[in-house]
Formats: sequence, C-alpha cells, structure tokens
Amino acid sequence: MKPQIAATDWQPTIAAIRSARLIALITHRNPDGDGIGSQLGLYHALKQLGKKVIMHNRDGVPRIYGFLEGAAEIGRGNWDETAEQPDVIISLDCGSRSRLGMPEAFFSGATLINIDHHASNSRFGDINVIDAAYCATGAMISDLLIALGITMNAAMARPIYAAILTDTASFRLNSADAGVYRLAADLVEAGAEPWPICMEVYESRSLAGLRLLSECLATLTLRDDGRSAWIYVTHDMYGRTGADVEDTEGLIDYARGMQGVEVAVFIRNDDGADCWKLSFRGKTTADVGSLAAGLGGGGHRHASGCMLRGTLSEIEARVQKAVSDLFA
Repeated sequence: MKPQIAATDWQPTIAAIRSARLIALITHRNPDGDGIGSQLGLYHALKQLGKKVIMHNRDGVPRIYGFLEGAAEIGRGNWDETAEQPDVIISLDCGSRSRLGMPEAFFSGATLINIDHHASNSRFGDINVIDAAYCATGAMISDLLIALGITMNAAMARPIYAAILTDTASFRLNSADAGVYRLAADLVEAGAEPWPICMEVYESRSLAGLRLLSECLATLTLRDDGRSAWIYVTHDMYGRTGADVEDTEGLIDYARGMQGVEVAVFIRNDDGADCWKLSFRGKTTADVGSLAAGLGGGGHRHASGCMLRGTLSEIEARVQKAVSDLFA
C-alpha cells in the first residue's frame, strides 16, 4: 500500500506510540463512522504492535457500526477516575477537546495526540496531525499504519473502509479522488468486504427509523429561491415514532439530493429541549464550513455542523440569515 499523502510527518506520533505504557483512543461525542472506524482500525494495529490499548468515548457506538470487530470493547460514559491513567491519548476525528466530552482528569499527565482531517480543528493536542486534504480521518490512520510498518489485515481494513465510505457519502463527494479509490481497492484486498459493510451501514434501518424519516420529510421546506432545503427532528417526533438519535443518520442527504439545492440544513433536538444539533451539507460552490464556523462550529467546505441553544424558531431565524448570506 502507498500512503495517501507521503509528506505527512508521523514521526512525533510514532515516537509517542512506541514509548507509551497505556494508550487510550477516543473520538467525539455522538460518534460517526469515521470516528469509530478510525478508532477501531488503529486499535487493532496497536494491539498487533503489542501495545496496551483501551478505547473510551463519551457516547456509545451507533448500532450500525456494532458489527465491526472490537466495537463491543469500546467503553462509554463518564471516565472512571480510579481507572489506570493512560500516558498517551489519541483523539480521532474531533475538532476540539470539548467535543470529546471528557473531564480534565482524563487528560491529566498524558500526551494528547490530535489526528483529524477537519480544517477547522483547534489544534488542541500536544502533537497535532491535521490535514484537510485527507477525505477522512480513516485515510489518515491508513497512512499512519504504513508509517508504522504494519501490514493491514481484515480487522483493520474493515473499519477503515467504513470510515472512508461514510465520510465520502459512499464515494459521492468531491473528496473521493483517484487516490481514495486506490485506497479503497487496497482495503478490499486486505479483507474489507464492500457489500456486507454497505448492508450493515445503509440497509439496516429500523421500522421506527422509517417512521421518523416520514415525519422528518414532512418538515421539508425550500428557501432562498429553492437553493436551500431545511428539515428538522424534535423530541416529540422521537416519542411518536419510537426512534432515537441514531435513526437520524443520513436524513440530511434527502434534503441535499434535491435538484437545485445548494445547501441542506438539518436541525435536531440534542440533550435538552433548547439544545439543537445542526448539520450542513453543500453541493457545489457554497462553503458550509465557513457557515458553521460563523455559528461556533466547524467542518469541511461541503459538510459541517454546530450546536446552538434556543427555541426552534429562534434557531431557524439565526441560521436562515447565515445561509442567505452565502448566496448574497
């Protein structure tokens, strides 16, 4: 296998890994396919090196990624401050330390390595490997494995393939260049099975999830002369359908996929009634990364998000102005 980006400097990361006593791997709250896939791919690689490794996230593994080997070993919830303290922590696919959702005690005395492909990353690590030229953090982990001299096996290839598959929207985004397709082929040759992985990720929606989809699509509105499409999910909709936050995965793609739409906006209730998670998707020229950054979030040019507080109508009004400004 050849690296995606040969110039990436992995040596400080490699030195920290090789000298580590206990390594903890973590990704952001409400983890997605790239976060979980990167975490599991690196976990199996470090175990092959003979390292002592743990995985712990603030939130649980989404059901659709539970099939990946090692997923059941990822801890969740508050950090047990009586547990053995890692001396190296590797944050994966996370733009800021606060999004990890861990208390200060979790980081105490540890070298924090920050590996991410979001241009908006705040560079919060002691060692930062940040490069938006990568299509996914999973692709970065593939390059790290090459730099470590590790031969990819199926246990590593499957989660890394899932990471790249989901963060390129099934290879539909412009980040999926020829090099990404070559990497995908290498992962398949190493043991990743495209059809079973696609089936688990995209074709395992529950009945409750389909009912939520129906309610969500009923909220669809077109604005900005048809250039923006808006959908939302509230706590009441979860209650009526029996669905949960995991069932919102991919809903924004229905809005983005409409003819003439340049920006898709998905608003969903988060932890509290006045807390909202917003996701943005751009299609061609609209830079939704800058849109999210202006609202206190971050991401890429064509995929980003943020968290806001207020009533739904207040959130819509605030975001509407920001979206309309993109078209001004």
